Amino acid sequence: MSQSLIILANFIAVTVLVFGLYFPRYHRKDMVVAILGLNVGVMAVATALSSTEVTAGLGLGLFGVLSIIRLRSSELAQEEVAYYFTALALGLLAGFQLDPAWLTPALMGAILATLFVGDHPRLFARNRHQNVQLDSAYTSEPQLIARLSQLLDAEIVMIKVKKVDLVNDTTSVDVRYRLYDNSSGDGAPATTSAAPHAGVAR
Repeated sequence: MSQSLIILANFIAVTVLVFGLYFPRYHRKDMVVAILGLNVGVMAVATALSSTEVTAGLGLGLFGVLSIIRLRSSELAQEEVAYYFTALALGLLAGFQLDPAWLTPALMGAILATLFVGDHPRLFARNRHQNVQLDSAYTSEPQLIARLSQLLDAEIVMIKVKKVDLVNDTTSVDVRYRLYDNSSGDGAPATTSAAPHAGVAR
């Protein structure tokens, strides 16, 4: 497979990534520019490095430095970090020659398929995660779980207490929860699960 066909495969892959997966799910225009620019830039640099005596290790080191700078310049959600590094991986695959040649588009397809399934809206659709600050100081775990369940109208799966302020009467907690399945109209969870895991952040 010629280099031009691999470059074309990369453009198709990043188009699917941005306009087929990322933007329909997150609707963040600035990340569209960042993902496209990163992908094309990495592909161009990787192509140039592959045709010189510069080692691949040095090239990967440069990409790592650039990615750290980018990630520190703007806060990204974990899902967006996955898309960001997927664009980087696609660019690397397009820039370096693999043997056999069909392995490049195959790996690109595998990456996109994994992201499609792993970030599908129907996968764990009722699970949520929030940092919550309550206007009361809770030292009793059962009371805290009951309060959170009432407040979020959900089944609490895990809590991690970050801070209990007895002076200002507040509680900060990291909570993972599952929305009730209201399809039956009873406002109760479809199944009964084990008690949530809880811990204190250190």
